Amino acid sequence: MASSSSVKRLFQFIVNNIISFILIPITVFAAVEINRLGVDGIIAIWNSVNLNSVQILTTVFIVVIIATVYFMSKPRSVYLVDYSCYKPPVTCRVPFSTFMEHSRLILKDNPKSVDFQMRILERSGLGEETCLPPAIHYIPPMPTMEAARGEAEEVIFSSMDALMKKTGIRPKDIDILIVNCSLFSPTPSLSAMVVNKYKLRSNIRSFNLSGMGCSAGLISIDLARDLLQAHPNSYALVISTEIITPNYYKGSERAMLLPNCLFRMGAAAILLSNKRQDSRRAKYKLVHVVRTHKGADDKAYKCVYEQEDPQGKVGINLSKDLMIIAGEALKSNITTIGPLVLPASEQLLFLITLIGRRIINPKWKPYIPDFKQAVEHFCIHAGGRAVIDELQKSLQLSAEHVEASRMTLHRFGNTSSSSLWYELAYIEAKGRMKRGNRVWQIAFGSGFKCNSAVWKCNRTIKTPIEDSPWKDCIERYPVFIPEVVKL
Repeated sequence: MASSSSVKRLFQFIVNNIISFILIPITVFAAVEINRLGVDGIIAIWNSVNLNSVQILTTVFIVVIIATVYFMSKPRSVYLVDYSCYKPPVTCRVPFSTFMEHSRLILKDNPKSVDFQMRILERSGLGEETCLPPAIHYIPPMPTMEAARGEAEEVIFSSMDALMKKTGIRPKDIDILIVNCSLFSPTPSLSAMVVNKYKLRSNIRSFNLSGMGCSAGLISIDLARDLLQAHPNSYALVISTEIITPNYYKGSERAMLLPNCLFRMGAAAILLSNKRQDSRRAKYKLVHVVRTHKGADDKAYKCVYEQEDPQGKVGINLSKDLMIIAGEALKSNITTIGPLVLPASEQLLFLITLIGRRIINPKWKPYIPDFKQAVEHFCIHAGGRAVIDELQKSLQLSAEHVEASRMTLHRFGNTSSSSLWYELAYIEAKGRMKRGNRVWQIAFGSGFKCNSAVWKCNRTIKTPIEDSPWKDCIERYPVFIPEVVKL
């Protein structure tokens, strides 16, 4: 086993540095030849070429034109200046005992549904400090429009205030605003609510994305990137959240009770910039965004589906095929992102195995590329323990690689599209993010979608971080999470 590992490392070293191995002898040969010719020999060769001034000027002109076209067509760099995550107050905390007591009172006529929720909660990977909005603490819950707007204002404005404080950005500096919230889409929109609160400019380019699930945060990043390519010297503000208040399911269908057990309140505000002067202070530089949509397949389209139950109560139905569909979406996504980020050695091994399976023996075990060779940190959407387990197995990741995802699920629950930013904050709070490190964010969403983004760290992130959502508890983590927590 050790011998096989050593051979693989040697192979990776040779393939990944093949250009160096080719250029070094060429450079040495050229240096020896120049030394042999001497100054007089080089001048003699130059004179023998017989270039006139017109040819020289034409050559220089062509080189300048090519260089100009290259630099003008080169995409603008997009920087993540900073971000801020909402931290709910302790008054919103929902320990297991409180959650189960409320379930028994709300579903007193359906004890089987109560038992089902208890079994889900026992195996969910959530901890005792996750939070739900005030309206859900009532018995029965009171999901009014006013309460939903109140939750939206609380999580979005708090995140924005913290972000503006740490970056020094003023409301009038914001050129682009994108808000994503899947299930709560009031009129006026949430983006209009932000414009009104902070009195943003009348010419701001604002967008409100809804119905796009837990992966909408990376869709917003992709949209912001495209807009920043079209509008130079601009700031883009992205707000990712999910409003829980109007979406708490009060029925008894098991497939629709799952979100009640997993989803919790949260939000994140992210400031992006294409300004060259922000390259030094920015935390990260956006490297790649890859989006995969499986909506053409009926099963994939309906695996996360908002509907009414037989009693007319609205909720989100999570299909039993969800993990299989997520696995297929992930395969499609990594097939696209792999060539963009993987070193040459991993791409070559994958290609050799693929050719071997098609030509020599179809029973050959498919080679799973080692993405740990390409990125140092992984932020896997904390959608649930099963999601994290499946991706850890598929990508052959260690416990440390998925630690941020598991601890985020334990401390904050599934905060939907904002969960990736709580995970990134965890890695930073642990002091693990160094300059040059790459981080891969992977998210899944209804439709069905798998979206991913790769960022490169611009500067080593120093700890402690003042407004980190982990500030008061990072020393306690990581914690051991048992397979089953008996309630």
